[in-house]
Amino acid sequence: MNAWQRARALPAGIWALGFVSLFMDLSSEMIHALLPVYLVTVLGASALEVGVIEGIAEATASITKIFSGAASDWLGKRKLLAVIGYGLAAVAKPVFPLASSVGWLVGARFVDRIGKGIRGAPRDALVADLAPPDMRGASFGLRQSMDTVGAFLGPLAAMVLMAWTADHFQTVFWVAVIPAFIAVALMIFAVREPPHIRSREAKPFPLSRAGMALPRAFWLATGLGALFTLARFSEAFLVLKAQREGLPLPLIPAVLVLMNIVYALAAYPAGMLSDRPGGRTLVMSIGLAFLIAADLVLAFSTGIAGGAVGIMLWGLHMGFTQGLFAALVADSAPAPLRGTAFGIFNLITGLAMLIANTMAGALWQAHGPQATFMAGAVLAALSAAGYAIVQRRKG
Repeated sequence: MNAWQRARALPAGIWALGFVSLFMDLSSEMIHALLPVYLVTVLGASALEVGVIEGIAEATASITKIFSGAASDWLGKRKLLAVIGYGLAAVAKPVFPLASSVGWLVGARFVDRIGKGIRGAPRDALVADLAPPDMRGASFGLRQSMDTVGAFLGPLAAMVLMAWTADHFQTVFWVAVIPAFIAVALMIFAVREPPHIRSREAKPFPLSRAGMALPRAFWLATGLGALFTLARFSEAFLVLKAQREGLPLPLIPAVLVLMNIVYALAAYPAGMLSDRPGGRTLVMSIGLAFLIAADLVLAFSTGIAGGAVGIMLWGLHMGFTQGLFAALVADSAPAPLRGTAFGIFNLITGLAMLIANTMAGALWQAHGPQATFMAGAVLAALSAAGYAIVQRRKG
């Protein structure tokens, strides 16, 4: 069965969730592709403030996921929580063009990320519920790939609109509102939830009990995910790197367009490869190698061409790892506790992202971009070493 035949064999619900992700990411990335530069050049924020804002935003989403994931297990209503999460993110979008200060934008990012947090774990658990076990990697890869199509169409649309409106940020932000509400409509009308086994062990706040019920393999995957997240900070620093290398303001969204094109092309084939015997280990190793290479290129390259190579390598590492971690969690968690498992995983990796972004912003402010990306390369190498030790012990 070739890649297209395998994709067509996936349940309709997986495709529907893919399109929901596509439209919401189209909306979000139209805004986020411009937000770091908007904060720095228009509102006067520093690189450290950008790092802290991004870290708090992502940590907020991750902390929220643990509660929504547990609730989806306890209620057996994954779709309901996903709809609420997508709805909150859509409602927050009009605040971006209306904001007149950093405080308003921080508030809008906060509400947007709460929405992401509410929908994230239930949606991932819904993918795991819908996916055939032997196509789990491909299912997560397809959803991630479609999500990433939206993530490169968003910056591309932002770039075109910035050129068309003579760098009028607010117009771009208003256009971004439309696909967010399309995503909510698709979630309501195109996604059907399968029968769900409600677990008595899953509670709205199940940190201790659910933690004891989850197997060691889950905690190993989560620990690796946290260490890996410390090595890969926000893509906002890719945008700032491109700006420093002289990329013109209207072309700044091209950074995320390039990264996400590579990401989208890699995610589904990597997911299919991970479904083969021994594929999880192979794909993880390749992904870590791409991250180390990306950091080194971004640390030492000068000029737009060198930055572009680093950005493409960054996109490859994302394609090989993001769907894979979701598949590893789904593999190791019992079906009645998948929502809780995704919530715990995202809480821990979200806190790691807060630390990573704050560290990256502080290093950038004190020593420049080379120190930031070199630190990322060192942490990625430590992640690779940790993964090799875990695999050796399992063997």
